[in-house]
Amino acid sequence: QVQLQESGPGLVKPSQTLTLTCTVSGASITTNSYYWSWIRQPPGKGLEWIAYIGYDGSTYCGPFFESRTSISRDTSKNQVTLELSSVTPEDAAVYYCALTDGVVVVMPRRLSDYKAWGQGTQVTVSS
Repeated sequence: QVQLQESGPGLVKPSQTLTLTCTVSGASITTNSYYWSWIRQPPGKGLEWIAYIGYDGSTYCGPFFESRTSISRDTSKNQVTLELSSVTPEDAAVYYCALTDGVVVVMPRRLSDYKAWGQGTQVTVSS
């Protein structure tokens, strides 16, 4: 089964760049039709989809994030990385990476909308 594990700094200062890594096991990130998304859940709010990178290296960022978001991959390490620049306290959330097969879910209601997802990593933004 596919397993995803997020990792990141936990605490970042305002205006800094947040870098998160998703390490995948049980499947290659280049598996045909697989799409790897980053989503987040701020305190007391619902899930927010941020961006995806596809099995073919295609990428797309949601309109709210695209000006300060970069998503990339390292196929040798089977990892997907998210960079979010100019963070503010409103970027504090639990960040998840998640897998869909064939269709990207850009308006998730719950984590189970995805084929697989990680346990999440908490990000706090504070000076």
